[in-house]
Amino acid sequence: MKRALITGITGQDGSYLTELLLGKGYEVHGIVRRASVFNTDRIDHLYQDPHDPERRMFLHYGDLSDGGTLRTVLQKVMPEEVYNLGAQSHVKVSFGQPEYTGDIDGLGTLRILEAVRDVQESTGREIRFYQAGTSEMFGATPPPQSESSPFRPRSPYAAAKVYAHWMTVNYREAYGLFTCNGILFNHESERRGETFLTRKVTRAATRIKLGLQEKLYLGNLDAKRDWGHAEDYVEAMWLMLQQDEPDDYVVATGRMYSVREFVERVFGYLDLDWERHVIVDPYQFRPTEVDALQGDASKARTKLGWQPKIDLDELIRRMVENDLELAAQERTLTDYGHAVLRRGAASI
Repeated sequence: MKRALITGITGQDGSYLTELLLGKGYEVHGIVRRASVFNTDRIDHLYQDPHDPERRMFLHYGDLSDGGTLRTVLQKVMPEEVYNLGAQSHVKVSFGQPEYTGDIDGLGTLRILEAVRDVQESTGREIRFYQAGTSEMFGATPPPQSESSPFRPRSPYAAAKVYAHWMTVNYREAYGLFTCNGILFNHESERRGETFLTRKVTRAATRIKLGLQEKLYLGNLDAKRDWGHAEDYVEAMWLMLQQDEPDDYVVATGRMYSVREFVERVFGYLDLDWERHVIVDPYQFRPTEVDALQGDASKARTKLGWQPKIDLDELIRRMVENDLELAAQERTLTDYGHAVLRRGAASI
């Protein structure tokens, strides 16, 4: 049974990757940060009782800021594959927390690479390593962007990821480690965090549909992105670590849409006029914008045999239907609360 270790297992990509690996018979270990509240919502459906002898998913406390703990977990788990998905991944937040973002996304990758190198050299067992890169690294480079396109990062998040990318390449070339960079373009899902653009739009639109809010405030509607579904993209991560030789790959659909088009499709799915509800808010703009990202994933299609299965319309359908159910639950609770208040007032 293969063992895999995932940083960022509680995130969107971590949850889909865990499902994929468990389905392939892996034993999956994940690193989670200690918090006073549970943050495992995305993987709760995969929970297994610690007393179950057939248990194949395990969680370990750790943090990308703590190299010693990373090394300890690696030595304990001894995985064949490591997927580094942990990061401060919100672009706008990275402008407000540039030092933290650089530490976790940049130096955090270096810490886990050092741990992998140390454990592999001391045990003689190969550990294959996947680094989660991002299309944001291309920044101001005109589309379409491929593996040969130059990086021109436009945010602290992107700059930190560029550092992590080249450290991953360096450890491959300097120490002969099996390290791969996946340069993933925007990939979304119904598990996306609610502060990220696509989920912010689908949550707001469904709440507007059910009368729970009136307005949605957004930034640059002209920005263009290449959107796919995270479930497709984690398969590409896995495929990279199954190859005979390590390499770097762009993962994308090759289709580009503006934020305005995405909003139109979401509101249109709900028979709403988006222009009545969406307000452009200057506060939502980034200090430096990325105008257009469109990936050329020819290499991934040719060498990995990978291609996306879920198009933008299906992605939107899944996200909207999921959030419509959440909005319906909220509407029910709101109506119940109002009914209780009315009964209480009537009895006074």
